[in-house]
Parts: sequence; structure tokens; C-alpha cells
Amino acid sequence: RMNRETIHAALFARLSAVPGFVTASRRLKHWSDTPGGEQPALFQAHRTESVQPRHGLPSLVTLDFDLYLYAKAGDKSASPSSVMNPLLDAVTAALAPDNPINTAQTLGGTVAHCWIEGAIETDEGTLGDQAVAIVPVRILTS
Repeated sequence: RMNRETIHAALFARLSAVPGFVTASRRLKHWSDTPGGEQPALFQAHRTESVQPRHGLPSLVTLDFDLYLYAKAGDKSASPSSVMNPLLDAVTAALAPDNPINTAQTLGGTVAHCWIEGAIETDEGTLGDQAVAIVPVRILTS
């Protein structure tokens, strides 16, 4: 039986443990509402959920999340991407498979698989010294 809150909490626990973030929250804030002292910041937002019924078997449920990463360049001459790129690498590493047998990230056995899927939207400084990345994460629950 799927427990959505357990899944949301497991994903957030894994992501909030990623080093380098000053702020991590499940409540999305816009970068303009996240002062430089609260960045780098990571926000987890549940986007969609899809259900695929299966005759005689539990439905396959997929949850889609967006991770919003904000980072400011501390030095006006530095590129914001030099701050953002290591954060993206760390988030990617945190979602690498934790189960070597079936090569899946299971969030500690909470889900069947959790992975990054789709285009990672980035802005590496056209907003001045503010960098933003939106990372799409998909979770297969069973």
C-alpha cells in the first residue's frame, strides 16, 4: 500500500542531506523571495501523479516532482553556474542507484525507483548573479 507522505518525506530526507544547501524546504518559494543569505537553496515540489491500473495487480503509480535549485554568485565577477554546477552534480549523485542488484534508487526501500528524467531547465546568470535550475524527478512507487 502506497503512503504518499512517507514517499515525499523520504525524497526530501535524501535531498536535504546533500551538502552545500543553506536552505531546503518542501514549500516552494520564488528566488526573489529567497535572499542571498538563504542560498544555495533547494525546494521540492510535487507536480503530478499518474495511475496505471493493472488487472489483478496493484496499480502502477508514478509521482513527478520538480526540484528548484537557487544559487547566487558571491563574487560579481564569478559566473553563477560555477556555484550551481556542483549542486546539480551533488543532487544527481544523491539520486544514483542505492540498490546494486536492480540498479535502482529506492529511497531506502520506500519506492521501486526514483530518478531524474527529462530536461533540466537552467539559467546560469541571465538573471544577473542569480542562477536557477529546475530538475524533474520521477518516482515509481511499486
